[in-house]
Amino acid sequence: MFLKQISLLNYKNFSEVTFELDSKINCFVGKNGIGKTNILDAIYHLANGKSYFNPLAVQNIKHNEEFFVVDGEFEKNGRHEQILCSLKKGQKKILKRNGKIYEKFSDHIGFIPLVIISPADRDLITEGSETRRKFIDSVISQLDNAYLQQLIQYQKIIIQRNALLKYFALNHLFENDTLSIYNEQLNALGQSIFEKRKKFLADFIPIFNKYHQNITDSAESVQLVYQSDLFENDTLTLLKLNIQKDRALQYTSVGVHKDDLSFEIDNHPIKKFGSQGQQKSFLIALKLAQFDFVKKQSGEKPILLFDDIFDKLDEFRVSKIIEMVNNDEFGQLFISDTHPERTENIVKTTHQTYKIFNL
Repeated sequence: MFLKQISLLNYKNFSEVTFELDSKINCFVGKNGIGKTNILDAIYHLANGKSYFNPLAVQNIKHNEEFFVVDGEFEKNGRHEQILCSLKKGQKKILKRNGKIYEKFSDHIGFIPLVIISPADRDLITEGSETRRKFIDSVISQLDNAYLQQLIQYQKIIIQRNALLKYFALNHLFENDTLSIYNEQLNALGQSIFEKRKKFLADFIPIFNKYHQNITDSAESVQLVYQSDLFENDTLTLLKLNIQKDRALQYTSVGVHKDDLSFEIDNHPIKKFGSQGQQKSFLIALKLAQFDFVKKQSGEKPILLFDDIFDKLDEFRVSKIIEMVNNDEFGQLFISDTHPERTENIVKTTHQTYKIFNL
């Protein structure tokens, strides 16, 4: 599967532009602030119906314009697929496949497998547990739509339960029977989500370790550790044990929505004990493992976006990535970089077809 052409209209800093793309390697080069990352984000938009970098959809519309359109032509299993994503101020975002509007964006997730490696990934280390949960969920959801629907349903019930806890506090009352309806639903969904996350990480961690050893020449010992309340008790028991705490806080304090993934080096948090280089290696291994996992599970090579990473890597790590390109482990590749000559020198060594777009 690959992206043949992409057109942007009023998207971020672009008024109107179309790129005819190579099926293997595409490089967008130019100075900082010229829009290289925005093109990669537009590709991400087509795969996921949202921006990787900006959660506020309306902020992806070019200044002083009323709407944006991102239109992509893909080839998937020998078939032409057209994906269009558009947003007009004050209206709902629209996602179409071959002219037909998706009723639910979640039905599109996984249709275009894609992995992005970006400096923004550092949020996985520096931010809170929600960022790491989203990483786990995004990988599983690309391959398991039922899991995605369970997540959506679980979040809806958490919102309803939290609203009920606030209502109880405001009106100085408590109705255990009403609350227990939500507890039962959360128990069933939570157990399923927990089991799927546990299974995913059991499969994923060895792949991550393999990539990390390859990138660093086995110089470091790193760990991914799944942390969940459900290792101790099922959701129903947890909710009953923590009911007084939840009533005081007026929100649900336990469950799979509090899960975390601990990033460690020599069994210590990499956030505190890892150097910048060690953190970069960790994150790149994590994303390459995501690529490998999705490829094995889906049977097709995801599109891979490298946002400004050659600027952040030493020669050894770059050579390791190029080795993987040469081994044909990757499908279509998109690269953004500030140095045209460096980019061309790197892609020439791959012996693959490529296009370089000077912005």
